[in-house]
Amino acid sequence: MTCMTTSSTTCRKTKAPGECDICRLILQREPFMMVDRLTDSDDSTAHTTFEIKDDCYFLQQGVIAVTGIMEHVAQSASAMAGYKTYRSGEEDAPQGILAEIKHFVCHRRPSVGETLTTEIKKGIEVGGISVMFGKTRIGDEMIAEMEMKMFVP
Repeated sequence: MTCMTTSSTTCRKTKAPGECDICRLILQREPFMMVDRLTDSDDSTAHTTFEIKDDCYFLQQGVIAVTGIMEHVAQSASAMAGYKTYRSGEEDAPQGILAEIKHFVCHRRPSVGETLTTEIKKGIEVGGISVMFGKTRIGDEMIAEMEMKMFVP
């Protein structure tokens, strides 16, 4: 499984077997895109990356705002749902709603030039509402962790 990164202004719609553009997986577009690449995904786990650049919408004095970290984790969960849709042959990324964030802990705010690596784990799903757990690292260092509920109709 390969999901390609995008440039800052365009989204490629690749059609090669096994490839997808991140813009096929999530609905957000620049300047709000907070995921560069979905590196792997299955029905219960996904991994994403995001390189913080100096034009990141959520930067505050060279470091990413806490809300930007939350948004990155939420978009990572969306990429996981989008990949599931992509594998089923549908063209468009699913529309979902972030219903709740719980137990958010930010260990430090990363800065320009650092790359976030996030792991999403899917918990229980009832009536289209999924409990998701996200952990964001830079290398081996834990940056943030949170639990969220997402509704995907």
